[in-house]
Amino acid sequence: MQETTSLLSGAIDLSIYGMGFVFLFLALMVFTTGLMSRIINGSKKSLMDQQDIADFKKSEIALDEETKFVIKQAIKMHRGG
Repeated sequence: MQETTSLLSGAIDLSIYGMGFVFLFLALMVFTTGLMSRIINGSKKSLMDQQDIADFKKSEIALDEETKFVIKQAIKMHRGG
């Protein structure tokens, strides 16, 4: 009886330690991912100033008529119409 109790107690301890380790690992991963996201977003804003963004939005890509027709047909086929 004591051997079974000891074995069960060891199994419970092992599962608690395992779940605790997984929880700490996932919490650390979420924190690290959030930190990396903030770093990347901060550097992205410094690389592109507002004038560059406005110029990019104003610029149009020159497409010939055949390319425009193909794109319109592909969109129409994708939408099922």
